[in-house]
Formats: sequence, structure tokens, C-alpha cells
Amino acid sequence: MSGKPTLIAPDDEGLVRAAAILREGGLVAMPTETVYGLAARADSSDAVAQIYRTKGRPDFNPLIVHVASVQMARALGVFDAEAEALAARFWPGPLTLVLPLREGAGIAPAVTAGLGTIALRQPGHRVAARLLAEVDLPLAAPSANRSNAVSPTRPEHVVDSFGDTCPPVIDGGPCEAGLESTIVALDAGGDWRMLRPGPIATEDLTDLLGPQAKSRGATIEAPGQLAKHYSPGKPVLLNQSKPDASAFVIGFGSVEGDVSLSSSGDLAEAASCLYAALHAGAASRKPVIAVAPIPEEGMGRAINDRLRRAATR
Repeated sequence: MSGKPTLIAPDDEGLVRAAAILREGGLVAMPTETVYGLAARADSSDAVAQIYRTKGRPDFNPLIVHVASVQMARALGVFDAEAEALAARFWPGPLTLVLPLREGAGIAPAVTAGLGTIALRQPGHRVAARLLAEVDLPLAAPSANRSNAVSPTRPEHVVDSFGDTCPPVIDGGPCEAGLESTIVALDAGGDWRMLRPGPIATEDLTDLLGPQAKSRGATIEAPGQLAKHYSPGKPVLLNQSKPDASAFVIGFGSVEGDVSLSSSGDLAEAASCLYAALHAGAASRKPVIAVAPIPEEGMGRAINDRLRRAATR
């Protein structure tokens, strides 16, 4: 589509309208508790192809499928005892499970990028949950931005990223977590691996499942594993305790800046503000973005993961 982007109110009328667009094979940007997602029905190759075309996304990068319930997820992926335990504890919420793809799941092949696994999540955002219940279909929904760009945590970020080609956006306001979901792969035999850090910390997963298995190396099994990702389009300097005055400074704790992720050093607040700060840095006239040091602990590991990818050139 082209022209002025459409904002859809998150009320009953708006969600019925959005669900109709999705059933007909169209795209809708929807809010979740993590970031805004560019949603399409996951059982339609044509609809999923629109996601790839709109994002300019590499076809080897799989998509997360959002579901309305654990029951819907079980029809798509093979759940073992560990998967059931994770879903019971963390769903609805910011955890994506990479599970063996169930035979006959009916998911478009592009969603899994040719892999024998599927990435599933039941979002905890009220509007996303109501939309999924209304459409009654699994929805493939990567972040609603052009590929490699900064992820959107507000409806205006979606509009700014896509411009005149922006699909309809459900206006759910700012995202609460502001950081993409934690992604966990579950292998036969009960082994698990974290593929992408996020709001759910490694320690919480270890408490439930025990130590994780070794990484498989460079294989891309889930979204967000590309070395370059979340790019604001200009150099990003990390761990800047005394940043240069010519840089756009993203502060944290005692390091002040043009914007601050959290002046009190709160990592949850920093995560929720991260992408908005990168968007502000991208829009500034300053040629470089400098980011204050972020502790490599808890949610800080996920924040630093995104920052390192943003800094890759």
C-alpha cells in the first residue's frame, strides 16, 4: 500500500478491522510487550512473502509465530516436558520457544526458513492477545521495521521506518519491555540453548531447566542472530564513560547524555528505553552515537547484545 499510514485504534471495532485485513492476507503492525511486530497469517506463503518484501529481510532468517494459546502452539510445534514447563511458567510473555516443527502444521515454508523447527510465542500484551483471539490464526510477526534497522517500540517508529509504504498500525502506545523476546531452543533429550537474550534472564531458565547445552556455532536458528542488526545507520561507539562532545550520547547511570537509558541505573528501564534512544540518535544531526557502559549482568546482557549488533559495520 502507499499513501498516509493508517493508525488503527486498539478497541473492539479496530481489532475486528485488523483481523479482517490479516485473514485476507494483508499486513498489520501490532503492539506486543516487547516491540511492535509486522504480522501476517503464518499459513499463507503469499502473506509471509509480503513480510519479507516489506522488511527487505534475508530469506534465511526465520520468523517468530505468535499464537493465541498453548493449544494453538501445540498444533504447530512438538512440546516435550521442558517446553510444557517453560510455557506454563513464562507464557503469555516475552519467551520464544524453538521447537521441532509438527508434521502437518500447515505453516508457510518461508516462516521456518527451511528448518525443521518453528519459533513460537504467546505474547502477553493485552491488544496482541485480543487480536490473536479475534483472528484465530497463528501470525508470523517479526519486528515492524526495515531489516537491520532499529526495532520499533512506539507506533511512530513503525511509520518512520516504512514511510509511505507503511501497513496499518494498531496504536497500542509504547511497548512495556522494549526488548525482543528471549529465544530458547529445546533439543531432543532435554537439552536447551539460549539463542537470543531478552527480558527473561538466563538465571531464570537455569533454575527451571538446569545448565544449558553448548552453542552450535554460526547456524542461524532464530531471528536476531545476524551479526549486524538493529542498525541506526551511523557509527555506534560502546562503553563510552567520557564520550566526545561531537557524539550523540546515550547515557546510563552517572554518565549523562542527550538522552539517558536510566539515570538511576535501572536495567529494566534501560531495556524499555533502548530502541527509542537509538531512534533519537539516528534522527540527530550528530554523526556518531556514543553509548555509556552497561553492566554485563541480568537484562544488561540482552541490552549489550543488541548494542553490539547495532555497532557492527
